[in-house]
Amino acid sequence: MADTRTIERTLIDTYTQANPKSRAAHERASRLLPGGVTHDVRAFTPFLPYIVRASGAHKWDLDGHEYVDYAMGHGALILGHAHPTLVAAVTRQVALGTHPGANHLLEIEWAERVQALVPGVEMVRFTSSGTEATLLALRLARAATGRRKVVKFQGHFHGWHDAVSPGQAPPYTDVPPGVTTATAGETVVLPVDLDVVGSALARDPEIAAVIVEPSGAAAGAVPLPAGFLQNLRALTSSRGVCLIMDEVITGFRWSPGGAQQAYGVRADLVTMAKILAGGLPGGAVAGRRDLLEPIGVASAAGRRIRHPGTFNANPLSAASGISCLDVIRDGKVHEQINAMTRSLLTEMNARFARRGVRGVAYGEASRFNLAFDQRLTPGDPQSLRNVPADALKEQRPTPVAASLALALLLRGVHLMAMGGFVSTAHTREDIAKTVDALDEALGEIQTLAPR
Repeated sequence: MADTRTIERTLIDTYTQANPKSRAAHERASRLLPGGVTHDVRAFTPFLPYIVRASGAHKWDLDGHEYVDYAMGHGALILGHAHPTLVAAVTRQVALGTHPGANHLLEIEWAERVQALVPGVEMVRFTSSGTEATLLALRLARAATGRRKVVKFQGHFHGWHDAVSPGQAPPYTDVPPGVTTATAGETVVLPVDLDVVGSALARDPEIAAVIVEPSGAAAGAVPLPAGFLQNLRALTSSRGVCLIMDEVITGFRWSPGGAQQAYGVRADLVTMAKILAGGLPGGAVAGRRDLLEPIGVASAAGRRIRHPGTFNANPLSAASGISCLDVIRDGKVHEQINAMTRSLLTEMNARFARRGVRGVAYGEASRFNLAFDQRLTPGDPQSLRNVPADALKEQRPTPVAASLALALLLRGVHLMAMGGFVSTAHTREDIAKTVDALDEALGEIQTLAPR
């Protein structure tokens, strides 16, 4: 029986030999780019393929390999790569100009689309990314309440700015490098426990806001308990604390109106990106008028909240975003891709069960995750309740997860970490290929997988 290192080494050697052009590109990048990548999630041993073309649910690398893609622009591409409607909208706008340095009608039309779809939206402020959106949302909450602290939850991700950097990974108490202890001290990191949240809000009058991933930590890798969001809304309302729902992932994916519509919970502020701009750079903060209006008009205290940004609501992102939101607004897209995702999960779990591997596929809407743990019943998502949150959050670095991702790449399937996103471009043939690839990959790494 092959040991862990032998299996990993064999996979790495096979993959490296099959991808000489991507290997050369990675070596070139490593001399210029920290870690050889431009996003943490793309750090991969030995390297991810370098993509030269993408269309629909597929993409092709430098070495000519084709992949069924579940990274889907890190979740931004609900319509798949190079959707014709979006390509036409962006192409048309490029010819009209990319940055007028003045107001333009598309920014109004884009905001109107957001208001029409997302519950509780009275005003919208565009940013260039999801990170910028959460940064602005926290500033708005502090300005409105006159308080200085924010609550976030263990393992939840809200971008990379200083205020939300603490508490992203175990042990959750560390101050991230480069973040001052003073700034970290303004962020209260709590477990997903309503009693603990209630006590913290009662004890500390300086808490301005609670920010939460409505999917659960890491885009649903650690799902929230049933009823958590509804009870969190009640707790924050009772204390005059702003509830910020970070819908960078769930926005326009969980439903046309995002997680607020899907769960029937209305936040004070909601942050969005990804699908919002149809896969181009763009983000937004939306919600209550009284919270957003001080950006444009001085508050009662006589101070206005400054928010510049060279590429806020740039015409290309606006054109792409408008086109994307118009396609998905009636909910038919969601019916299609949610059904496809359920089929994928069912088939994946059947393969886990058949092979006796203690792993499960799970997810919500059109997002899916994979988990492996001795406490899991093969192919039974209900057994996730037996696995601590930290173990679900930290799947990617484990030998089985790393080897599985590599074995899948060799079979033409690209996941994003230990999960992925389904788009309208994915077909039943893509699902069948993915499930067969998973089955073969599990067979190859079966000595690593928990049983």
